[in-house]
Amino acid sequence: MTESATGTYLIRGAAILGGDAEDLLIRDGVIAERGTGLSAEGATVIEAAGFVALPGMVDIHTHLREPGREDAETVETGTRAAALGGYTAVHAMANSNPVADTAGVVEQVHSLGRASGWVDVRPVGAVTVGLAGEQLAELGAMADSRAQVRVFSDDGICVHDPVLMRRALEYVKAFDGVVAQHAQEPRLTAGAQMNEGTVSAVLGLAGWPAVAEESIIARDVLLAQHVGSRLHVCHVSTAGSVEIVRWAKERGINVTAEVTPHHLLLTDELVRSYDPVYKVNPPLRTDADVQALRAGLADGTIDVVGTDHAPHPSEHKECEWAQAAMGMTGLETALSVVQETMIETGLMTWADFARVTSTVPAAIGRVADQGRPLEAGEPANVILVDPAARWTVDPHKMATMGRNSPFAGKELPGAVVATFFKGHPTVLDGKLNTPYRYAAEPAGAGSN
Repeated sequence: MTESATGTYLIRGAAILGGDAEDLLIRDGVIAERGTGLSAEGATVIEAAGFVALPGMVDIHTHLREPGREDAETVETGTRAAALGGYTAVHAMANSNPVADTAGVVEQVHSLGRASGWVDVRPVGAVTVGLAGEQLAELGAMADSRAQVRVFSDDGICVHDPVLMRRALEYVKAFDGVVAQHAQEPRLTAGAQMNEGTVSAVLGLAGWPAVAEESIIARDVLLAQHVGSRLHVCHVSTAGSVEIVRWAKERGINVTAEVTPHHLLLTDELVRSYDPVYKVNPPLRTDADVQALRAGLADGTIDVVGTDHAPHPSEHKECEWAQAAMGMTGLETALSVVQETMIETGLMTWADFARVTSTVPAAIGRVADQGRPLEAGEPANVILVDPAARWTVDPHKMATMGRNSPFAGKELPGAVVATFFKGHPTVLDGKLNTPYRYAAEPAGAGSN
């Protein structure tokens, strides 16, 4: 198709949130009109019959690796992958090199995101200096920086000291921040290689007990209740974790939780192959855990889907299991996996999908212009999905530098046809188009 020179786009006949077919007119970065039979002179028309229109997805948990780990991923490659996956915003975790534990580093990540222009990049600040778990990082300075950090996490490493965790929860209250905890009691997982259970016993691999995750979640929800602060639990993976989060919510504790796509589909039975692509933190669990996670996401106990997109150089995965890095890519497969596990099973609708992949993650991260309704006057962060499409995952054809997809060779449903970021089509016809170009940011200005 030929793009409009005026930046005006008419999406015709899309099922809004999977409901009735309507038109969306996008002009000057916002949804100008929503209705039927719309027209606009000079607009680029996108025929969207059979497609579903959704708000752009927001990932609360992405590893972009830059600065310092550009052999695994860069902000440019990671955000290209995000746009292709239907994302218009991602939260970039702090375990870069140097660690994002100062205003200077989070502003660097923020600037790299703006220079790239594929999605809105929201840096996550480290909770502790160097992720060492010994003293709090510059939480206030990162919150006041141009990056306007609101999510803080030592993800990959648990903030295991209860005194330090309490102080972090107290500190972030001042600017409505949230601590996103990687729940893993380190003394219970020393040397662990996979989920502790029948499969680990058969394979002779050191087991990773469910209680290592559940005990930290139980402690932290009580700390959050005591402090009166916001807690977010990263990548819950066990049935017991779901029950603890449910218990906390029933008591009014301000806790949110996420689940990854891979924990909604894959089990520890795959580890019998000894293929390190299935090595991840937290580990793949049992089928009973998978079913509990699906039920928890469906009933709202688990609030959001976060990819935990974790690209690695090939040499860090194509090696012996014990030496392999933990992590999986996920930005370009998340929508399809959630469609397969939650929508095609009847557990959720497309409107529910928008809630757990866009509206609620934007609210958790305090990203004001993301996750908004598809209504006139709202920012035009919009995606079009072909739910009838089928495709086979080929990691070598992905935009991410990481080839460590656990879904390689698997046929998945659903495909992103178009992604509009701030009214600009970053993806058209399922392919990268051009990035959004920001106006020059004045010195000292905040993120937009």
